Amino acid sequence: MADCVYLSGVAHSSYSPGTLIPHFARFSEAWNYVKPTVLIATTCRWMPTARLAMALAKAGFTVEAVCPSGHPISKTRAARKLYNYRGLSPIASFSEAIDSAKPDILVSGDDLATWHLHNLHRREKLNGNSGRAICELIERSLGPQESFPVVYSRADFMALAEQEGIRVPKTKRISNPSDLKNWISITGFPSVLKANGTSGGDGVRVVATREEAENAFKTLQSPPLLARAAKRALLDRDTTLVWPSLLRHRSEVNAQAFVSGHEATSSFVCSKGVVLACLHFEVLGKVDSAGPATVLRRIAHPEMSAAVEIIAHKLNLSGIHGLDFMLDAQTNQAYLIEINPRATQVGHLTFGAGCDLPAALFSSVTGDELQPAPKVSDNNTIALFPREWLRAPQSKYLVTAYHDVPWEEPDLILACVGKRGQQSIGHLQEAWQQKSAAPAHRS
Repeated sequence: MADCVYLSGVAHSSYSPGTLIPHFARFSEAWNYVKPTVLIATTCRWMPTARLAMALAKAGFTVEAVCPSGHPISKTRAARKLYNYRGLSPIASFSEAIDSAKPDILVSGDDLATWHLHNLHRREKLNGNSGRAICELIERSLGPQESFPVVYSRADFMALAEQEGIRVPKTKRISNPSDLKNWISITGFPSVLKANGTSGGDGVRVVATREEAENAFKTLQSPPLLARAAKRALLDRDTTLVWPSLLRHRSEVNAQAFVSGHEATSSFVCSKGVVLACLHFEVLGKVDSAGPATVLRRIAHPEMSAAVEIIAHKLNLSGIHGLDFMLDAQTNQAYLIEINPRATQVGHLTFGAGCDLPAALFSSVTGDELQPAPKVSDNNTIALFPREWLRAPQSKYLVTAYHDVPWEEPDLILACVGKRGQQSIGHLQEAWQQKSAAPAHRS
């Protein structure tokens, strides 16, 4: 029987040693074009995660995702395969998706997803050698296990940042009403109360009186009501609150001194503590006082850049992360207020070399030369779709800013605006036509 070498699934026979060399060279060349796989892990149906999936696919990744059913990613052509996230068995959901996808890197889409990955790492570490591959994947994607407790605990993270010389507001862990009383007597009002493991303003309360503080602390610390968990499970098909409700899980609450000013945010990609790409924005508009941003302006801010470099290096972070700041109203000094140990809603925006997170992540995984995508716009003011449009369909920013609509994915647009009906789509198209007809605007 002739010797056989299988190349791309095709049998080739009767090769002499000399003729094998060019065939292996071609095989090696073809292997270099195999796309790396990124597995997006998310527990909620967040639109920005779909936008990030699109950007990662454009950067060169094969994209797969473990997510709840009905996630907006399913309305795009970005993902090759989706795995169902089960809120009642989250760790198993993530583990099964990783086993099937065999990804080169993971990207977390929300804080709870990061926490699940931390717990999966803890479980697999107990399995010894059999769990080593998953542990290495998680650390390659997020950073070393030593960083996990710090990025999850707001109080511990703020203490580390202060030790590193970063400007931060005073922050303290509040365990009981007595701690809250002491905080109020020393710090006064207004104050900010935050619960660990929350995002998008969900677990944040700005309080101005003792009564507000006491009510907010009770609400933030208490386990989710069973009725609320059941409603979300039945109506929204979201079971993430079921276990915390049944187990009576109480959140850790922190108090933070209030900084008068406006919010800013940084999103960055790093590898073993080295920052590869970074974006800074100031927030111009929000859904509400504690909700997510709807309009942002890209800025350069040396203090924010320095904080990103320091935190990434100190925690030896890898993958996509974000930092949130308050910019002092009088001095414009940046106060670091928290870390987002996952991708944020601006991660898909591309502004050239050093400001293209998907391309930087792709380069770090493959070792290829960085090839950033074209700038999404010369306009540094960004109206995020669909948040700003849903907030105010007649908003001036839909015309004067770059309105970040994913025109290449009509099904995704329809999924976002469907609740407002076909008339609303007409308003959206009208705003786009007005912008297209207007002179170029930069800010």
